Amino acid sequence: MKKMYYFLLAMLLYSFATSTYAQTEAMLTGTVADENELGVGFANVAVLDAATQAVVSGAIADMDGNFKIKTPAKGRYLLKINSLGYVTFQTPVFEVSGPDMAKAFGKLKLASDAKALKEVTVQALRPTIVNEADKMVVSVEGTALATGSTAYEVLEKSPGVWVDQDGNITLNGKGGVQILLNGKPSYLTGKDLQNLLQGMSAENLKDLEIITNPSSKYDAEGTSGIININLKKNELFGLNGGVYAGYQYNELHSYTTGGNVNIKTGKWNTAVNADFSRRPRFRDMETERVVNSKTGKKSLTQDGREEGYRISPTLRLATDYDLNDKHSVGIVANLQYSDNNNSFGTRGLLRDMNPANDTLILSTTTANGTYYNSTFNLHYTGKLGAPGTTLSADADFAKISNEDETGMVHSYKRINSTEPGLTNLFGTENPTNYKIYSAKTDFAKQLGEKSKLELGAKISHVISDNELNFFEINDGIRTKDLGRSSHFIFTEDILAGYANFSTSIGDKWKVQTGLRAEQTFAEGNARTLNKINDRSYLNFFPSVFVQQQVSENYQIGYKYSRRISRPYYGHLNPFVFYIDPNTLATGNPYLRPQYTNSFEITQMFKQTYNLVLGYAVTKDFIGEVPVFYKEKNQTIFERRNMDDFTNMEATLVAPVRVLPGKWEINNNVSLDYQQFTVKVKEVTETKEQLNFSAQSSNNISLPKGLRLELTGTYQGPGVYGLFEFEDQWWIDAGLKRSFLNDKLTLTMNVTDIFRSRQLKLNTVVDGNTNKIDQYHGMQSVRLHLRYNFNKGKAFESKKRNVNLEELNRTGN
Repeated sequence: MKKMYYFLLAMLLYSFATSTYAQTEAMLTGTVADENELGVGFANVAVLDAATQAVVSGAIADMDGNFKIKTPAKGRYLLKINSLGYVTFQTPVFEVSGPDMAKAFGKLKLASDAKALKEVTVQALRPTIVNEADKMVVSVEGTALATGSTAYEVLEKSPGVWVDQDGNITLNGKGGVQILLNGKPSYLTGKDLQNLLQGMSAENLKDLEIITNPSSKYDAEGTSGIININLKKNELFGLNGGVYAGYQYNELHSYTTGGNVNIKTGKWNTAVNADFSRRPRFRDMETERVVNSKTGKKSLTQDGREEGYRISPTLRLATDYDLNDKHSVGIVANLQYSDNNNSFGTRGLLRDMNPANDTLILSTTTANGTYYNSTFNLHYTGKLGAPGTTLSADADFAKISNEDETGMVHSYKRINSTEPGLTNLFGTENPTNYKIYSAKTDFAKQLGEKSKLELGAKISHVISDNELNFFEINDGIRTKDLGRSSHFIFTEDILAGYANFSTSIGDKWKVQTGLRAEQTFAEGNARTLNKINDRSYLNFFPSVFVQQQVSENYQIGYKYSRRISRPYYGHLNPFVFYIDPNTLATGNPYLRPQYTNSFEITQMFKQTYNLVLGYAVTKDFIGEVPVFYKEKNQTIFERRNMDDFTNMEATLVAPVRVLPGKWEINNNVSLDYQQFTVKVKEVTETKEQLNFSAQSSNNISLPKGLRLELTGTYQGPGVYGLFEFEDQWWIDAGLKRSFLNDKLTLTMNVTDIFRSRQLKLNTVVDGNTNKIDQYHGMQSVRLHLRYNFNKGKAFESKKRNVNLEELNRTGN
């Protein structure tokens, strides 16, 4: 532990020393853009002597068209810009008074060279991972590995993201991730979020924004940060869109089909996305459990297989209307339905010290359920008065419901006995409903040329209604078991407000500081137990970000924020979920929120390489703890507030251009130290691990228009709560080919080629051992075909970034 602290301290001292002694130089800066004001990447920018036209210096713009050039000596100069497919551009002559002078050119627009575009085929590879000052952007649109996948599969392949079998998401080893869609909340976590993302085709995705240290403008919910999933935007006037169909085989057969239509005419901009899919789920599992019972050690070994399908149609409607050039209003509706059918069979052997008691246990659980998710957003954006003054408002409503039914058959037979076995039949009904109302407003005002003030307020109201009915079945007659049935209603109101101030200090420093306040009122009503649990708490969440431009090729950022993760609504339910005769799971109505103080140092070299050092401490970490009760001979997985969770990390992002435009590699390497502490039955349990992970994504342009994507990932041994997981690795590959002037695209990809992505978990609590080895059908082959159509004129659409999080906690 001390070594890790010394390591972090050394890196801090290195960062400060580097920033202190590096030299700062005056620069010529600007952005190369096309006629629609979109950045032109990798354009050549040359500084010419105005009199002789001789090249004095120059630079290549980055992928977004931004350039920085050291200010030349005193004299008269002009900029000359060249880029394939555009007419050469020259700026008016400008005068440099000395090498300390800085000049910002703003956006320099290039005109398209129609003749050149007709005669030249441009082959360029867009980087799949781009690091910006405050976030990492993972490109999805147009990549072969994303084609035919779901949003869920794209998410779990992203750097630093890990999704467990229950749909819970961790980011850089930390739980409590907030998921947004186009800057708006997804409203879900756990299984419900998994349902949403598995029903969403990656065809509709543009990119993922991974924000590990959000500002006070965002809801404080989500201790490990935010993942914003941006959907494709309409960027053409007139009518455009596409249709697609795909097939997948991973021992089971599945398909997906759908399309999108965008219409922009006059002041209206409307988009419709629809998807219909039949997606499989299967899992091979082996478990081993050794416990200390009243009569000595007992062991239970099981192997099982789960198979099921999800049929899911989804529909997204969005329309915006420009009242004038400064004000617009819009509506977004997301509608999803899922019909799920699942069967899980296990074969177990229960042993104790006496072989005569060895028992064979056969269990079969069938589950059928329907899922509805309807979310609606009404929004307004406006520009007020002076430039830089904006006002936005959002009103949201969501209604989510699950109707789940299960049937369970458990058979017991002593192996060394001639006596007949015993068979038990059970059934459950678990209806769950959520209603969420929210309204927010955000105001921003530019203060001079270098400063900005942001203010905002929000109010939300949540109702969660969850019921579990448990039945025993004898001779075909269902009898409700009142002792195992429950009804729980949870209501929550949150009032929030924030203030953010950002400014630039000279040419070297940028500072942003903010404070968010959130007042929470919550009530949990366990109707079956006739218990009401009220709680009310006020919290403050400060954030401070400092960014220093040390030199042209080196910048460094210092970040601090405090955040919260409230318990998922489902985890507050005091239900006892029956998994098998020896295994139960239960919620906890007394769970407290967990709070995280997070510190980061981000260093960027040559606008390309990124090194992040992070340290975070979480109090009252919410985790799952397996507890064995000898008197009942049962293991119960309980939700608990652990004492502490400490996380230290170092992440390096290092892209490599082997052959520019032909072969590029994105590399991500992480080193994490994690420590969890929890008290179980008066015994303090501690888990700690130094974890290494790496991912390398190759993007290769082949002859005849083929594009190859090859990704290798390694996840080293680690811990999560009291669970230890073994290392795992996998390799994915994809081929893509376009036809008919890029209107028709055919893609084939293979995931987990060597079937190596095995999830192996182990935990030892109070001398009792649980081992789980399972495989979730990651190995698959996909074929996918898409046809795009358009009839319109390119334009730059407006990007909204609004935030709401309440429905983010409705997972099970």
